[in-house]
Amino acid sequence: MRKKVTKAIFPVAGMGTRFLPATKSIPKEILSLVDRPLIQYAIDEAREAGITEFIFVTSRGKGALEDYFDAAPQLEQTLRKKNKHDLLEELKRSTMDSGEIVYVRQREALGLGHAVWCARRLIANEPFAVILPDDVIAAEKPCLKQMVEAYENTGGCMVAAMEVPPHKASAYGLLDVKEDMGSLLKINGMVEKPDAKDAPSNLAVIGRYILTPKVLNNLGKLKKGAGGEIQLTDAIAMEAKSGNDVYGLRFDGQRYDCGSKSGFLQATIAFALSRPELHDELMDFLAETVGSRRAAQ
Repeated sequence: MRKKVTKAIFPVAGMGTRFLPATKSIPKEILSLVDRPLIQYAIDEAREAGITEFIFVTSRGKGALEDYFDAAPQLEQTLRKKNKHDLLEELKRSTMDSGEIVYVRQREALGLGHAVWCARRLIANEPFAVILPDDVIAAEKPCLKQMVEAYENTGGCMVAAMEVPPHKASAYGLLDVKEDMGSLLKINGMVEKPDAKDAPSNLAVIGRYILTPKVLNNLGKLKKGAGGEIQLTDAIAMEAKSGNDVYGLRFDGQRYDCGSKSGFLQATIAFALSRPELHDELMDFLAETVGSRRAAQ
């Protein structure tokens, strides 16, 4: 019987330099879309997919990230006294039970592959997920849940995939597709950030993965790849080259690149518009702003 995916790695050791000076004192993952930090969206998605063990790969300066998931007895007591039960429920969603979350330090910034490898002792011999909080995906059924359901039928390794414009393809890891089965893709391998002329497709790997422990062994053997970093895509591609099953899943949903300022702002607007209590006022503001800009032109 195939083992269930119950562990997830969250690589959160990055310095968030694109959001300086805000990230000088606040971890990027704490930056909020409306009223929930990026990391909360990732945790909620993982829980919906059946994840029960959360492994954070962190670095120096991430103390606020750890504190976010801790209990806040004084705040909870204040909300209870004021009968603010809705806020109390929201607060509880951000609290992790003792032992539910584990933190591992990445001492050197050697890339995503190295960050995942740092958690190898906590994975042991089980399949596991990797979630990049920068990639926020709005979907009726959470992206990772879509992947877990597909994995239960396929096994092997699986990555989330989406089509990107050709002029942007070189910014991603791209799939070399062996067989296109609609939403499911069987792949020969992956190429990390290739030149446009060398791109095997315009299907990009997005920050959701389900991986086998063999990938961790591959990471331990890898040397630095694209960008002078140890690339996770290289380790997954090794599985395909070895004849093991590797799949891509065209997920249903809208992905926002919250690692960029533009993507973060787009996500903020989209998530705010999805909130009934904010929708009308924000729409009026946007319409007025766009109208004024067009009038000025």
